[in-house]
Amino acid sequence: MLVSKKELANLKLQSLKLEHLKELATSLGIVPKANASELIKKLVNIPQDQIDKFLKEKYQTLIQERQKLISADDLKDELNKVKNLRWGVVQGQLDQKIQTEYVRQFVRYKDLIKKVKEKLHEDITNYVIATWYNHWTTVLIEEHISQHPKVVPALKKIKGIDLFFDDQPFDLKITPLPRDFRIEPALENPKNLIIRLYEKQGEQRFGADNRLFVVLVDKNNYEQSWKLKRDFKFVFREIDKFLNSASVSNQDEIIFSFKKKTYTAISKILLITK
Repeated sequence: MLVSKKELANLKLQSLKLEHLKELATSLGIVPKANASELIKKLVNIPQDQIDKFLKEKYQTLIQERQKLISADDLKDELNKVKNLRWGVVQGQLDQKIQTEYVRQFVRYKDLIKKVKEKLHEDITNYVIATWYNHWTTVLIEEHISQHPKVVPALKKIKGIDLFFDDQPFDLKITPLPRDFRIEPALENPKNLIIRLYEKQGEQRFGADNRLFVVLVDKNNYEQSWKLKRDFKFVFREIDKFLNSASVSNQDEIIFSFKKKTYTAISKILLITK
């Protein structure tokens, strides 16, 4: 279901740290001598545009802090140095791989070290590079989305919320097309793909929150779709076109099943293909 205006304001305020809540309260002439929940009660009825303005200003400060480490242009140059993307290890299963294929497999020390040097070192290197690439490309895309006029960023993640779009909360998911899903059906009926993405998520990362999916696909070579994620000029243009025209309504409600339970969420999807 769509959230109400008051619930929306409450969620936005929950994404602020106590120090930020106190700063916002002070700027509005509200005595900030209270804990976070009490301050939220005092602030929840102020005009939404004042909350939005404050969140956007604080988010810009976060971006500026990140850019002290490396500028956006320099970061893009670094990401372009990745020539191949091979995970080597299934995400989240590194320890299991080490235990199964090395610790419990070898009884002789020299055999263990030999195998580690032959295979594990390369697997871990590939995993670290892939994770690094995935993280920083996501950072740049999230920063771009969060600065769009129709988007209000959450300063800290709460209840699976990264941002607010068209006055609704969303968890942002940037992902490739699932291998068992062809692009043509996805373009014809995006809701089927949304349901697939909810139903096939990993159990450890399960969530039924509202989600904004950005799916990137190289139609000529699926295996090279990862490169599309760093084609920032193209990706940003497609994102802006989508955000400029999209809106959120009850028609975006989807129903999906997971572990024999039924869930309902509001979800939008942007398919970026090239």
